[in-house]
Amino acid sequence: MIRQWARDAKLSIARLPGLSRAPEAPANLLRDLWPGDATIGARLLSGRFRFDFRDYVLDTANWEQPGLPDPVRQWLHGFTWLRDLRALGSDEARLGARAIVDSWLDHPATDPLVADAATTGARLGAWTGQYDFFAASADISFRRRLMDRLLLEARTISALLPLPAQGWRGLSALKGLLAAAVSIPSQRGFFTRYLRYLEPEIERILLSDGCLVERSPEAQLQAARELAEMSAILRMAQMPLPPVLVTGLARVCPVLRAMRHADGGLMLFNGANAHASSFIDTVLQYGARQRLLAPSLADGRFFRLTAGKSLLMADGGVPAPAGFDGQAHGGPLSFEFSHGRHRIFVNCGSASTGAWERALRGTAAHTTMVLDGRSCVDFSSNGGLSRRPAHVKAKHETHDGSHWLEMSHDGYRATLGADWQRRLYLSDDGFSLRGEETVSCERVVPFALRFHLHPDVEARLSDEGDEVLLDVGGLSWRFRQEGGTLALEPGVYVGNGEIEATLQIVVTNPRPRAVVEMSRPEVARSEAAGPEAAPRVTTESVTAMEEAPSSIPVAETVPVAVPELSETEPPDRAVEGVAQEAAPVSEVSSQDMKNAAPVMQPTEAGAGKPPADGTREAPFRCVVQWLAERLPV
Repeated sequence: MIRQWARDAKLSIARLPGLSRAPEAPANLLRDLWPGDATIGARLLSGRFRFDFRDYVLDTANWEQPGLPDPVRQWLHGFTWLRDLRALGSDEARLGARAIVDSWLDHPATDPLVADAATTGARLGAWTGQYDFFAASADISFRRRLMDRLLLEARTISALLPLPAQGWRGLSALKGLLAAAVSIPSQRGFFTRYLRYLEPEIERILLSDGCLVERSPEAQLQAARELAEMSAILRMAQMPLPPVLVTGLARVCPVLRAMRHADGGLMLFNGANAHASSFIDTVLQYGARQRLLAPSLADGRFFRLTAGKSLLMADGGVPAPAGFDGQAHGGPLSFEFSHGRHRIFVNCGSASTGAWERALRGTAAHTTMVLDGRSCVDFSSNGGLSRRPAHVKAKHETHDGSHWLEMSHDGYRATLGADWQRRLYLSDDGFSLRGEETVSCERVVPFALRFHLHPDVEARLSDEGDEVLLDVGGLSWRFRQEGGTLALEPGVYVGNGEIEATLQIVVTNPRPRAVVEMSRPEVARSEAAGPEAAPRVTTESVTAMEEAPSSIPVAETVPVAVPELSETEPPDRAVEGVAQEAAPVSEVSSQDMKNAAPVMQPTEAGAGKPPADGTREAPFRCVVQWLAERLPV
């Protein structure tokens, strides 16, 4: 209570006008490093903007819009979009940018985000980095008002230090304070405060291997960008770089490189978007001279497996801790797989606002296992996680160029009494990816094993219904499974900032009777009942699974329609796709089994083998094996 009172008092004093006079122009002219988007600039100039698939009106006469989602208001008040207006390269854009800033300067500072340190830091970085574009040619009155406000904003950030935990966004605040310090060098306290809090902030958000505590490729990119901007600001001002900034970049950038697919974009874990390869290249160019790739992410708990031209990245860690979990997804044990520059299996991506944000954070939006239609995490009202797996374990081994990855989590133990173990194998040539999924549970639980496909992948179910054929990048792949019912369903991909229609491979329980027979611990894999066709589910009704013996719990399957691409809000559980009538899965022949060898060697794994992590025995154990292999040309 006393600390909060003191903080509020400092903030009130810092925001008093007239405490000191700012110069008429920045002492050092800074330059924004990043290119803008002329399409976004043209939309802004017409009084509109787009955020998370939705169009908004840019009402410069009313900056108080509490109905807007926080991420939209952060972006709007952060002014990073000035670079998009600059990309138009016209006097109309210059005057338009000046008019928008002028209207904001007249805006009474009552919106809480106006005093948010990270948003304020982004705003100061944008104003100083774009000063020559929108302000240098303005009249003296405008420039004085701008510089006075810049001084007041910097005092606000200084008063708010030290910041509460907020992940990479804390660097935005410090970057803005640094920009003000080199623009108004007479205010020596700004630079002193920047140096004082830079090191503890970096140490707070970085794990020892250089991965951000948010465990997100998006956070990794944004942290690298913020640190690179700090480095550029100091160089432009001809000031030496603090050693902690140099070492921070040296720790962050190699991990960022490791989080990219061969197409140059980011992997889609925990709130990440793919981003343009050229943008990430530019961030790395400014961030670190040496092109180093992190050899491992032991603390970040991501596993990067490469073989031939294939790349497998898996999430083998618990979600980010409280305070850093605002963008955490329910995707433990999910993976992405690419061959060359072509993504094959992906996670669905992310959004920042509305129902799409919650849907894409759910477990069903990842290439992973979903039990009983539920997410393995729960989300709290403040955006963090209220329930998460207590234990996520992973072990990686290599042998003659091939990879073995064994992972497990207990995220469903509290709600369903179930544990899940995933074993993955990637062959030395990268042409064969195999998996074994084991669900140990106290009762029979409906499951859906989801493999989301990138929109570039063309997929079709074979006439027999026993395999899915994939075509991408001039190569063909085949997906087969044993132990479940195979289907190809609609899906969505939001990796590039827009909603794209795609497909997903889904393996579900056979009919309940078959599940019972398959789930008996004493039944060997080869003795399990053959899978039967899944019950038909339509988009117009909710259809329960076929009636089972009263001793077997049966959950409903809730169908939903795939959203039209023009929609801005997804229906509940939209990312799970529309369940279609699946063709019967044929019996697996001995020759098929020979061709699709078990995921694990008998000495290392087998049907019904309990996890080696202390997981308790369960009365039911369901095993699904699957194989994705490249077909001969």
